[in-house]
Amino acid sequence: MTSTPALTSTDTRSPRRPRPVLALTVLAALALAACGTEKTSADGPQGSPADVAGVQSDAAFTEMLGDIAQQCPASAAPEGPPSGPAQPLPPGATAPADAMEPVAPTAGPEVELNARDWCASNLHEERITQALTDLADPTPAEVRTVLNDLGYIDERIHGLERSGTTTRFFLDLRDQGGRLCLDGSAAGEDTVVDKCVAPATGPFKAAGREV
Repeated sequence: MTSTPALTSTDTRSPRRPRPVLALTVLAALALAACGTEKTSADGPQGSPADVAGVQSDAAFTEMLGDIAQQCPASAAPEGPPSGPAQPLPPGATAPADAMEPVAPTAGPEVELNARDWCASNLHEERITQALTDLADPTPAEVRTVLNDLGYIDERIHGLERSGTTTRFFLDLRDQGGRLCLDGSAAGEDTVVDKCVAPATGPFKAAGREV
Protein backbone atom coordinates (compact mmCIF):
# COMPACT_ATOMS: atom_id res chain seq x y z
CA MET A 1 0.00 0.00 0.00
CA THR A 2 1.40 3.27 -1.15
CA SER A 3 1.28 5.97 1.44
CA THR A 4 0.53 9.53 0.52
CA PRO A 5 3.46 11.77 1.22
CA ALA A 6 2.79 14.27 3.97
CA LEU A 7 2.62 17.91 3.10
CA THR A 8 5.50 19.91 4.33
CA SER A 9 5.49 23.54 5.39
CA THR A 10 7.09 24.49 2.08
CA ASP A 11 4.03 23.21 0.23
CA THR A 12 1.52 25.29 2.23
CA ARG A 13 0.28 28.27 0.19
CA SER A 14 -1.36 31.29 1.76
CA PRO A 15 -4.41 32.87 0.05
CA ARG A 16 -3.63 35.52 -2.52
CA ARG A 17 -4.08 39.16 -1.49
CA PRO A 18 -4.74 41.48 -4.46
CA ARG A 19 -2.57 44.27 -3.06
CA PRO A 20 -1.90 46.03 -6.40
CA VAL A 21 -5.61 46.19 -7.18
CA LEU A 22 -6.41 47.48 -3.68
CA ALA A 23 -3.80 50.20 -3.97
CA LEU A 24 -5.17 51.35 -7.30
CA THR A 25 -8.68 51.48 -5.88
CA VAL A 26 -7.53 53.65 -2.98
CA LEU A 27 -5.69 56.00 -5.30
CA ALA A 28 -8.73 56.33 -7.56
CA ALA A 29 -10.96 57.14 -4.59
CA LEU A 30 -8.54 59.82 -3.39
CA ALA A 31 -8.40 61.35 -6.86
CA LEU A 32 -12.19 61.51 -7.10
CA ALA A 33 -12.39 63.11 -3.66
CA ALA A 34 -9.83 65.73 -4.67
CA CYS A 35 -11.73 66.53 -7.85
CA GLY A 36 -14.92 66.94 -5.89
CA THR A 37 -13.20 69.32 -3.48
CA GLU A 38 -11.82 71.42 -6.34
CA LYS A 39 -15.23 71.60 -8.00
CA THR A 40 -16.88 72.63 -4.77
CA SER A 41 -14.30 75.38 -4.32
CA ALA A 42 -14.74 76.55 -7.90
CA ASP A 43 -18.53 76.47 -7.91
CA GLY A 44 -19.16 77.58 -4.33
CA PRO A 45 -19.05 81.14 -2.98
CA GLN A 46 -15.54 82.54 -3.03
CA GLY A 47 -16.21 85.97 -1.50
CA SER A 48 -14.46 86.97 1.67
CA PRO A 49 -16.46 88.41 4.58
CA ALA A 50 -15.41 91.89 3.44
CA ASP A 51 -16.76 91.24 -0.08
CA VAL A 52 -20.07 89.98 1.29
CA ALA A 53 -20.37 93.02 3.57
CA GLY A 54 -19.65 95.30 0.60
CA VAL A 55 -22.40 93.73 -1.49
CA GLN A 56 -24.86 94.05 1.38
CA SER A 57 -23.87 97.70 1.89
CA ASP A 58 -24.36 98.48 -1.80
CA ALA A 59 -27.78 96.82 -1.74
CA ALA A 60 -28.81 98.81 1.34
CA PHE A 61 -27.66 102.05 -0.31
CA THR A 62 -29.65 101.32 -3.47
CA GLU A 63 -32.69 100.45 -1.37
CA MET A 64 -32.36 103.73 0.54
CA LEU A 65 -32.25 105.72 -2.71
CA GLY A 66 -35.33 103.89 -3.91
CA ASP A 67 -37.24 104.51 -0.69
CA ILE A 68 -36.59 108.25 -0.90
CA ALA A 69 -37.35 108.43 -4.62
CA GLN A 70 -40.70 106.68 -4.08
CA GLN A 71 -41.92 109.86 -2.42
CA CYS A 72 -41.30 111.77 -5.65
CA PRO A 73 -42.98 111.92 -9.07
CA ALA A 74 -41.79 109.94 -12.04
CA SER A 75 -38.84 111.27 -14.00
CA ALA A 76 -39.62 114.38 -16.01
CA ALA A 77 -38.14 117.79 -16.58
CA PRO A 78 -38.58 120.03 -13.53
CA GLU A 79 -40.98 122.91 -13.83
CA GLY A 80 -39.15 126.01 -14.96
CA PRO A 81 -40.00 129.61 -14.24
CA PRO A 82 -43.27 130.89 -15.72
CA SER A 83 -43.04 132.00 -19.33
CA GLY A 84 -45.08 134.39 -21.41
CA PRO A 85 -45.54 138.16 -21.39
CA ALA A 86 -44.79 140.03 -18.21
CA GLN A 87 -47.73 141.02 -16.07
CA PRO A 88 -48.80 144.63 -16.62
CA LEU A 89 -48.00 147.13 -13.88
CA PRO A 90 -50.83 148.52 -11.77
CA PRO A 91 -52.21 151.91 -12.91
CA GLY A 92 -49.92 154.75 -11.90
CA ALA A 93 -46.94 152.47 -11.18
CA THR A 94 -43.71 152.74 -13.12
CA ALA A 95 -41.06 150.11 -13.59
CA PRO A 96 -37.67 150.76 -11.95
CA ALA A 97 -35.07 152.18 -14.27
CA ASP A 98 -32.74 149.23 -13.61
CA ALA A 99 -35.46 146.59 -13.93
CA MET A 100 -34.36 143.54 -15.93
CA GLU A 101 -36.38 140.82 -17.55
CA PRO A 102 -35.93 137.48 -15.74
CA VAL A 103 -33.73 135.11 -17.70
CA ALA A 104 -34.46 131.41 -17.59
CA PRO A 105 -31.37 129.31 -16.73
CA THR A 106 -29.80 127.31 -19.53
CA ALA A 107 -27.60 125.05 -17.38
CA GLY A 108 -27.38 123.78 -13.83
CA PRO A 109 -29.67 121.69 -11.62
CA GLU A 110 -32.78 123.62 -12.65
CA VAL A 111 -32.59 122.36 -16.23
CA GLU A 112 -30.34 119.29 -16.01
CA LEU A 113 -32.11 117.38 -13.26
CA ASN A 114 -35.42 115.66 -13.85
CA ALA A 115 -38.38 116.10 -11.51
CA ARG A 116 -37.64 112.85 -9.66
CA ASP A 117 -34.05 113.85 -8.89
CA TRP A 118 -35.05 117.41 -8.00
CA CYS A 119 -37.59 116.17 -5.48
CA ALA A 120 -35.29 113.47 -4.09
CA SER A 121 -32.53 116.03 -3.68
CA ASN A 122 -34.72 118.14 -1.39
CA LEU A 123 -35.31 115.10 0.82
CA HIS A 124 -31.61 114.16 0.90
CA GLU A 125 -30.61 117.74 1.67
CA GLU A 126 -33.01 117.95 4.58
CA ARG A 127 -31.96 114.72 6.28
CA ILE A 128 -28.23 115.33 5.79
CA THR A 129 -28.34 118.95 6.92
CA GLN A 130 -30.28 118.02 10.03
CA ALA A 131 -27.78 115.30 10.97
CA LEU A 132 -24.65 117.39 10.32
CA THR A 133 -25.93 120.45 12.17
CA ASP A 134 -25.50 118.55 15.45
CA LEU A 135 -21.71 118.30 14.90
CA ALA A 136 -20.00 121.03 16.89
CA ASP A 137 -16.62 120.32 15.27
CA PRO A 138 -17.28 118.50 11.99
CA THR A 139 -14.04 116.75 11.13
CA PRO A 140 -13.88 114.68 7.93
CA ALA A 141 -13.97 111.47 9.97
CA GLU A 142 -17.07 112.59 11.87
CA VAL A 143 -18.80 113.73 8.69
CA ARG A 144 -18.09 110.39 7.03
CA THR A 145 -19.49 108.55 10.06
CA VAL A 146 -22.69 110.59 9.96
CA LEU A 147 -23.11 110.01 6.23
CA ASN A 148 -22.48 106.27 6.66
CA ASP A 149 -25.05 106.11 9.45
CA LEU A 150 -27.58 107.73 7.10
CA GLY A 151 -26.90 105.01 4.51
CA TYR A 152 -24.45 106.78 2.17
CA ILE A 153 -21.59 104.42 1.34
CA ASP A 154 -17.92 105.40 1.05
CA GLU A 155 -17.85 104.71 -2.70
CA ARG A 156 -20.35 107.57 -3.19
CA ILE A 157 -18.58 110.10 -0.91
CA HIS A 158 -16.05 112.28 -2.74
CA GLY A 159 -13.82 115.27 -2.05
CA LEU A 160 -14.11 114.95 1.71
CA GLU A 161 -11.72 117.56 3.07
CA ARG A 162 -11.52 120.21 5.74
CA SER A 163 -10.95 123.93 5.20
CA GLY A 164 -10.81 125.91 8.43
CA THR A 165 -13.82 124.94 10.50
CA THR A 166 -15.76 123.61 7.49
CA THR A 167 -15.64 120.13 5.98
CA ARG A 168 -16.62 119.95 2.32
CA PHE A 169 -17.86 116.86 0.52
CA PHE A 170 -19.72 115.58 -2.51
CA LEU A 171 -22.28 112.80 -2.68
CA ASP A 172 -22.81 110.89 -5.91
CA LEU A 173 -26.52 110.02 -5.94
CA ARG A 174 -26.82 109.01 -9.59
CA ASP A 175 -29.48 106.34 -9.95
CA GLN A 176 -31.57 104.98 -12.82
CA GLY A 177 -29.96 107.29 -15.36
CA GLY A 178 -30.20 110.41 -13.20
CA ARG A 179 -27.44 112.97 -12.70
CA LEU A 180 -28.04 114.05 -9.12
CA CYS A 181 -25.23 114.87 -6.75
CA LEU A 182 -24.96 116.96 -3.60
CA ASP A 183 -22.37 119.57 -2.70
CA GLY A 184 -22.13 119.83 1.07
CA SER A 185 -20.38 122.05 3.58
CA ALA A 186 -20.55 120.81 7.17
CA ALA A 187 -20.12 123.71 9.59
CA GLY A 188 -22.40 123.10 12.54
CA GLU A 189 -25.41 125.40 12.45
CA ASP A 190 -24.07 126.90 9.22
CA THR A 191 -24.18 123.57 7.37
CA VAL A 192 -25.31 123.89 3.75
CA VAL A 193 -26.15 121.08 1.32
CA ASP A 194 -26.98 122.01 -2.29
CA LYS A 195 -27.91 120.21 -5.48
CA CYS A 196 -25.31 119.68 -8.17
CA VAL A 197 -25.12 117.87 -11.48
CA ALA A 198 -22.86 114.91 -12.25
CA PRO A 199 -22.03 113.39 -15.66
CA ALA A 200 -24.68 111.02 -16.93
CA THR A 201 -22.10 108.23 -17.20
CA GLY A 202 -18.50 107.58 -16.30
CA PRO A 203 -16.47 108.62 -13.24
CA PHE A 204 -17.98 111.07 -10.83
CA LYS A 205 -17.14 114.73 -11.26
CA ALA A 206 -19.29 117.62 -10.07
CA ALA A 207 -19.55 120.70 -12.22
CA GLY A 208 -18.18 123.86 -10.67
CA ARG A 209 -15.77 122.36 -8.16
CA GLU A 210 -12.92 119.91 -8.38
CA VAL A 211 -13.48 116.61 -6.62
